This record gives sequence, structure tokens and C-alpha cells, in this order.
Amino acid sequence: MAKNAKANSTKKVAVIGLGRFGAALALELIEVGKEVLGIDTSDAVVQQYAPLLTLVVKADTTNRDVLDELAIADFDRVVVAIGGDIESSILTASLLIEIGVKEVWAKATSDAHGRILRQLGVHHVVFPEKDMGKRIAHQVGGDQLDYVEIDEGFVMAKTAAASSFHGKTLTDLALRATYNVIVVATSHGDVKYEAATPATLISEGDWLIVAGPKDAIEDFCQIN
Repeated sequence: MAKNAKANSTKKVAVIGLGRFGAALALELIEVGKEVLGIDTSDAVVQQYAPLLTLVVKADTTNRDVLDELAIADFDRVVVAIGGDIESSILTASLLIEIGVKEVWAKATSDAHGRILRQLGVHHVVFPEKDMGKRIAHQVGGDQLDYVEIDEGFVMAKTAAASSFHGKTLTDLALRATYNVIVVATSHGDVKYEAATPATLISEGDWLIVAGPKDAIEDFCQIN
């Protein structure tokens, strides 16, 4: 096991495809204490990550026999992080569903790719480039310092408290009734974020973490 993996890990995750996305994901999983099996078709990639992950193997995951030999059905979650070869991504995902893996995650490189993965029964389809593009766009736009889509049409964002909010509590502001958003947490300057309560007082220099429908959040973050 990698030196930085936690001994008390109870979850096993397999990551298929150790490109930029897959490798970053696998390393972060190790960092938070998961046992990670990395799978790739490149000898060089396998050698690179062998010292860093729990186990790394070279394998063709479009072959059912190979997946059975790896006992892939025993893993709590399997991530198909294959990006460049859509056919391999689809075939691998299909086999994982057929085998009965409890939770399959898969990277999609296009809407069409994602649609096929969902039709196959993949439990979670992610669009790393698309999602990151959305997130950066909102930061570049200047209204939010951070932006995360929690579900379709529902987001969380970090924004500065409007000057009209200063000196008022969240009860006074009634933001949910007025703007259809909820303040989840607040921070003053570099101070650690604290969970918001109805009595939370908003001051100049405060940052807000807000959640709500996408359109409502975008309108809220434009208040001066």
C-alpha cells in the first residue's frame, strides 16, 4: 500500500485509465485513505504510479475475463476515467454494469458520450472539462469567486456580501423569501467559514456561501 494511505480505509476503488483526470482522482483518493487499484494499458503509466497507489496493473478492461481476474466486482466503486478512446470507455462501462459493480462512475467527453453511458446504466456520469469550464466562467465573469453545480439547475457559490446587507441578520434579510437562495456559511476576510444561522450578522468584508436555483444564484450574486 502507498505510504500515505490510511490503514483504516474501508472502501476500495478501482480507477480505469490513469490519464490526467484518472491519475489526479486516484492520487486524491489515496490521500483521503481509500485503497485504490489503478488500471491502464501503458507500461510507462503503470510504472509511474505503481509506487503511489495501492496497486497498479496493466490490463485491457474491454475483456470480461480480465475484469473477472481482477475481481472487479468486489470493489465498492469503479471509475471509468478513459478519455481518448470512447469505444473502450463504453465497452468497459458496459461490462462493469453486466458484472454487477455496485457503483460505476464514468468520465464523458461529450454530451453524446454521456448519453450512451447513462443508457448503459452507469450510475454517475461526469464531465470534468465541461464542469470546470462552467466553474471558471463564473469566476472570470466576476460575480462569484467560486461556483459548484450540485445538481442540474441547483448550485452553490461564493460571493461577497452586498453593502445593503451590512449590519443585518439573516432573519432581517429574509433572503430565501426575497431572492430564493439560502446562506449556508459566512466568513469575514480570511477567517474560517462558520455555518450560518438566522442570527448570523452580516458585516462589511463578509463572504457568503449561498445555495439555490441557478438563475436565482446568478441574480443574487449581482446585487451591489
